[in-house]
Amino acid sequence: MTRSGAAAAGIPAETLAMLEVYTEPAVLLDVQYNILAANPAYRRIFGDTPVTGRRRCFEVSHGYTRPCDQVGESCPLRSTLESGQVSRVMHVHHTPRGEEHVDVETRAIPGEDGRVRYVLEIMRHTRLASPDPSADRMVGRSPAFVRMLELVQRAAPSEAAVLLLGETGTGKEMVAHAIHEASTRGGGPFVPLECAGLTESLFESELFGHERGAFTGATAQKTGLVEAARGGTLFLDEVGDIPLSMQVKLLRLLETGRFRRVGSTVEQEADFRLVCATHRDLKAQVAAGEFRLDLYFRISVFPIPLPSLRERREDLPLLVAALLGRIRSARGKRLTPTAMALLQGMDFPGNIRELRNLLERASLLADGPEIGERELAMDLDLQPALDICPQGTEVITLAELEQRYLGRVLAEFAGDRKELAGRLGVSERTLYRRLKNVEPAAGR
Repeated sequence: MTRSGAAAAGIPAETLAMLEVYTEPAVLLDVQYNILAANPAYRRIFGDTPVTGRRRCFEVSHGYTRPCDQVGESCPLRSTLESGQVSRVMHVHHTPRGEEHVDVETRAIPGEDGRVRYVLEIMRHTRLASPDPSADRMVGRSPAFVRMLELVQRAAPSEAAVLLLGETGTGKEMVAHAIHEASTRGGGPFVPLECAGLTESLFESELFGHERGAFTGATAQKTGLVEAARGGTLFLDEVGDIPLSMQVKLLRLLETGRFRRVGSTVEQEADFRLVCATHRDLKAQVAAGEFRLDLYFRISVFPIPLPSLRERREDLPLLVAALLGRIRSARGKRLTPTAMALLQGMDFPGNIRELRNLLERASLLADGPEIGERELAMDLDLQPALDICPQGTEVITLAELEQRYLGRVLAEFAGDRKELAGRLGVSERTLYRRLKNVEPAAGR
């Protein structure tokens, strides 16, 4: 709708002027979700049709026939109408470029009576992740993934220290890269340091560098990673493994912003953004005296939990497609429906890293374009699953496939329930719940 058309519809000129302030796509909505006006950035992407057609926001953005909150999603407009406050959520939107992750912000505009009359919606498209298979970005669209992405989007532009928390193989370094690229330091270096397994002396030398002759074997001056990260991001992976005696030196670096190379008396200024990651429970380590409480507070200004693959099963087909495109030996290959069903029944204690390894191994075994359950089952842990997979054109639900598999395992596994839970990568409580309606299969 043009400015004159909007004015004719009774929208105050000062309200319309708010749209022009934003360089991102922005629209003016009424309380019935109708799009009343749009700024130039929105019209460049979507055109004038949603406005002239008086279409509702959820129809344009999602293709829904009902508001987002009625189909299981968080609706920022509804939240703003109820609270009168700014609301912000991450959604997957339909756009002319396809589906994209969009950071949606809504702001209330009151009428003369003080009640919300209009809502301003600002849309910021993120390039950090893709809801479709991508060769170089994070991929996902499940609620657990979108929640994580929302936190990443909020943290990235700041200088706050970020702590990534998640199981091994959940992609913590890739998330750290995304935070770096979306930050004001994205043009600077991204410098990672794997802290696990480093001795105290090696950790100090890697982090701060050393002078020639500082210790036996130091035949030349070495630039440390703190210095190398100047103007960029320093990523400390497995920060929970840093020796206790070295934690105080890292704390001093973070508190003063200064450091010295090993063997030097000259202090240098540090200039980096810190991102840390760990699969450990740092709070438990603090309680056990294995991790300094003051350091914990320093590195965990903005914690971001990374979901396990078990928490985002609906992303599995998307991740499989993305990984098959990234693995050289798997390009041009695809999984059969039965093979995908087999993967859906796994718990993946190794998460995305385990999935990638499994796909790469199976792709090397597949002679044609299809990867079937036989190739996947070369992993010995999957061998029992072959007997319970549907044959021919038979189709069963994933729930039934899981029941069949658990029945076979119950019949053949010689250990106790605790050991079985560990082998399956679930807790005893989860295993107990899933076994309630399972009858052991007849032994061979």
